[in-house]
Amino acid sequence: MRSAHSEHPELDRKLRRRGFLGVAAGATAAALLSPGTATAAPGPATGQAHGHRPIVPRGKLGIQLYTVRDQVQKLGFAPVFRALERYGYDSVEFAGYTQGTGEITLRGLKRLMRDHGLRGIGSHVGYWSTDPAAYTFATQLEKVVDDAAALGLPHVGTAASPDRYGRTVDAWKRAAEDFNTYGAAARARGLKFYQHNHQMEFGFAEDKPHIRLYDVLLAETDPELVHLEMDIYWAYAGQHRFSVRPDGTPAPFDPLDYVLAHPHRYPLFHVKDGEHDEASPDGYHMVDVGDGDIDYEHFVDTVLRRHRGRAGHHWLMERDDAVDPAANPAGSLTSARRSAAYLRGKR
Repeated sequence: MRSAHSEHPELDRKLRRRGFLGVAAGATAAALLSPGTATAAPGPATGQAHGHRPIVPRGKLGIQLYTVRDQVQKLGFAPVFRALERYGYDSVEFAGYTQGTGEITLRGLKRLMRDHGLRGIGSHVGYWSTDPAAYTFATQLEKVVDDAAALGLPHVGTAASPDRYGRTVDAWKRAAEDFNTYGAAARARGLKFYQHNHQMEFGFAEDKPHIRLYDVLLAETDPELVHLEMDIYWAYAGQHRFSVRPDGTPAPFDPLDYVLAHPHRYPLFHVKDGEHDEASPDGYHMVDVGDGDIDYEHFVDTVLRRHRGRAGHHWLMERDDAVDPAANPAGSLTSARRSAAYLRGKR
């Protein structure tokens, strides 16, 4: 049998140099929007006492607007931004610039953010489509970066997995080449391009099952051009799902180790929480931040202490299923409010 290193010597060298291979295991709407209208707040997070020191530093708490997409579509950006300002958010990350609200200009969006003390921190844009007219990095790269620059966003990225290229080492190398291209275009406009993970990025290459695909992406992308937005929930779901290689050999990893090794590649984080759920293939189901099993006090504090805040990280609350009444009967704005309160030390 040929050794793993003899089959991909160049990639193995990059992985070893950048420290990624074999990362060891380590450690309702009107009531919410109306000022002065009291609603009964849900109880404290499981296992958490009322009040604790803030977890996220002042000025660094944001929200991915996908969390409250139903309310943006129903009420418009202005009422939702007003609510987010009251909850204590500092920034917003876009998932589309209209979200079903009809026509709204980038200038109008920028004014609304300013009016409510919010900063646009980033935007998720699709990276590839078979439709040449589609608004993606691959088909309208210049417009994508121009729009982000017009909004004053420091970051623009994608939440789409490189899986469309396949799940082999060479496929993810091709994805990395494209991401480098997008990153160069973003940097030319003074922006940072980033890729947002889900759990499958932490799986293994189909042709070389000893290699984790996330490591390929990190090794093959230029760290000056391609940045990462770690979705902490999905990273821990990946830890649960891909701690053993297809051949049964152990392959534990700790998502925190990636960040500690390369903090400047991670300007943004998605902060979503989950409770352990053995019935789920991901090992978790989503809950409001502070109600789950992910130790955010430890995660955030470790990153901040290790790098003394110099890496400029931003922490963006998200809950994918916040709009689903079955999963979250209290509603998406309640999730946004409760999660902010926990991260600001108010719950």
